[in-house]
Amino acid sequence: MPRGANLPAIAAFNETVVLDAVRRSADGLSRVEVAAATGLSAQTVTNVTRRLLAQGVIREAGKHSEGSPGKPRTILRLDPAGAYAIGVHLDPTVITCVLLDLEGVVVNHLRCLSSPDGDAVATLAVAAEAIAVLLTTQGVDSGRAIGVGVATPGPIDTETGVVVRPPLIPGWNDFHLRDELTAATGLPVLLAKDVTSAAVAERWHGPAGASGDYAFVYYGTGVGVGFVLGGSVYTGFTDNAVDVGHALVDPGGALCACGRRGCYGESVRPYRLVMQGLWAGILPVPPGLEIVAGEDAPLDVETVDALFTCLAAAAAAGDERAVEIVDRSIRSTAFYLSNLTALLDLDRVVFGGPFWTRVESRYLDQLPQRLAELHIDTLTHPTAIVASAVGDDVAAVGAACLVLDATSRREAKAEWNFEFYIPLTWG
Repeated sequence: MPRGANLPAIAAFNETVVLDAVRRSADGLSRVEVAAATGLSAQTVTNVTRRLLAQGVIREAGKHSEGSPGKPRTILRLDPAGAYAIGVHLDPTVITCVLLDLEGVVVNHLRCLSSPDGDAVATLAVAAEAIAVLLTTQGVDSGRAIGVGVATPGPIDTETGVVVRPPLIPGWNDFHLRDELTAATGLPVLLAKDVTSAAVAERWHGPAGASGDYAFVYYGTGVGVGFVLGGSVYTGFTDNAVDVGHALVDPGGALCACGRRGCYGESVRPYRLVMQGLWAGILPVPPGLEIVAGEDAPLDVETVDALFTCLAAAAAAGDERAVEIVDRSIRSTAFYLSNLTALLDLDRVVFGGPFWTRVESRYLDQLPQRLAELHIDTLTHPTAIVASAVGDDVAAVGAACLVLDATSRREAKAEWNFEFYIPLTWG
């Protein structure tokens, strides 16, 4: 927990320290307990909590005698409606927006289509309008919105707020997303990789008592992995960890754009499984396309989404050809995760993302055993394979949680390599 200081010049810092202490306590804290937890003087805590109460971000929630004689102490808790954070996930075809209250609870969400030609400026305009609608429909004044967290495919430059070269959204190359969205909304904007955001969401909303060492496998249009190690999300030197796409898992597998065969990202991404289903004659051929075995066909993301649903349903119904396609992706995933979990001694692997739920049952049924067989004697404990507690909106939720982190945890500046933290300036 961060420790505060008593210098007037850093009063805003002390507010974030106190807010963080209150947020971390499920039962609330008295002012005496806040002082003990933060290292602030009693007078400083009194002054800071007075300001936070006036701003409406904390509230007094009854008295507690703590089993000792004397005047009962007033308990302080977060006021969930005191402020809100917005999360946006930019996908090649869909923009997902969520609104979180101060406790991290999703109170509103919406989805809308990205620009059909992948144009960054047009998609940004759609996102800005979606943010405005999100606030209006929930009846939240923009003055209560702390900021916007944006989850996007990498690589990204968090220092400059630039989306560098996302492989599935070429129209976003070197786009100054943070500055442009700030200008469009008037709100502070944080930029993070979608897999990082997903891992953050799980850290906020995952099961109580779970360990702080796990991987989050994000299964969307592409596949990515985020890590939480020792309770903190690992982002790497440039905030672009972990690029798993070119880890070799199947030497005889599909040809990747990099020129090699069997790269993990190419082997398991939904497009690849759909193409295998089309070659096998399992799936209906889209109008106007001629399918030649072994040759890729141009499929838009909407078509991939629909056909992937058909493939997953066929596998669930026992179609042997569909089962083999899905099971091969499970074998590739087990091979990749066997190295990862042994290297980092992970307690669990969490799966989520928009394509995950359609293959969830088969993955959860088979992956733990396949992983255990590959580990043999390398681990002293089984690795749990679980589904995300957050759902399909996990990346957007995590992006909003990043905003809340940046508000109530001053050390988030260092942890996330952000240029700023968001002070509490409304009220």
